[in-house]
Amino acid sequence: MTDGTPGMKDVAAVAGVSIGTVSNVLNRPHLVSEATRLRVQAAIVELGFVRNETARQLRAGSSRTIAYVVLDAANPFFNDVARGVEEIARGEGMVVYLCNSNQDGVREREYLERLREQRVQGVLITPIDPNGERLADLGMPVVLVDCHARDDRTCSVAVDDVLGGQLALEHLLETGHERIAFVGGPMNVQQVRDRNQGARDALAKWDGTAELVVLDTEALVVAEGRRAGERLVALPPEQRPTAAFCANDLLALGLLQAMTRFGLSVPGDLAVVGYDDIEFAEAAAVPLTSVRQPRELLGRTAARLLLEEASDEVHTHQQVRFRPELVVRASTRIQR
Repeated sequence: MTDGTPGMKDVAAVAGVSIGTVSNVLNRPHLVSEATRLRVQAAIVELGFVRNETARQLRAGSSRTIAYVVLDAANPFFNDVARGVEEIARGEGMVVYLCNSNQDGVREREYLERLREQRVQGVLITPIDPNGERLADLGMPVVLVDCHARDDRTCSVAVDDVLGGQLALEHLLETGHERIAFVGGPMNVQQVRDRNQGARDALAKWDGTAELVVLDTEALVVAEGRRAGERLVALPPEQRPTAAFCANDLLALGLLQAMTRFGLSVPGDLAVVGYDDIEFAEAAAVPLTSVRQPRELLGRTAARLLLEEASDEVHTHQQVRFRPELVVRASTRIQR
């Protein structure tokens, strides 16, 4: 007890038994006589001994933990997904480590290595680039969240983002807009690429002269949405888009802020569509039209797949894909 924390050796000394007997009382009490068991339990209470559950589990080869590596912990979308993960994990007596890569590839790799050292039962991850890291070779179960697996070596749970991009742009085209901005980036994020591709697909099918103007962003955050708004307002009026499809709701909320700052109205001067339908989308000063993802369902489904793989040697990888839904609010309107 050199560090002030009682250990099994201290319990054994006070109870007058071997360390092996203390271990049996903790793990296999049926092997110990009642008198000895009561003596050891009294010593535990006297010393305030707390078993090191983590050490015990690591000696057994695994822990009662899983991890979720998110792309951006500041984005409420991932918090909602994490709630779904926690619901399933808690029901199975598991603990969830939440790690934030912050869209940083180096940080993402460091977390994955540390989680492997911790011997977590598996990892849920929204990767920066699913093709850049050999996630299937980590030596533990991995499930991609909000991202499609490119092969059958890994489970994934996501929404059809190409379809989501199509729904967003079709809505803007159908409401009369012919010059539309796509606000999003960086393009190495698969979700951004897919949503942009869906918008381009919708435009290619459109029988008209509409065009898509891309406003790249460095990250999927509110501040980048504001900067995109500043760039948009700086365009000559005849070149300025009348609508914008943002790769996520945080960008859309930043864009709304910029429009307010410059005295422009939404949707009068600029119609805006976001993506994810986080809680703040409906609560914005101008309620935001958004492409809804079933956020907590994504988390629950991913956690079930991960725990299934961790406990089943004959697990079959699944690529689950949900259908998005366009939720129309006041930030878009029919053009007359």
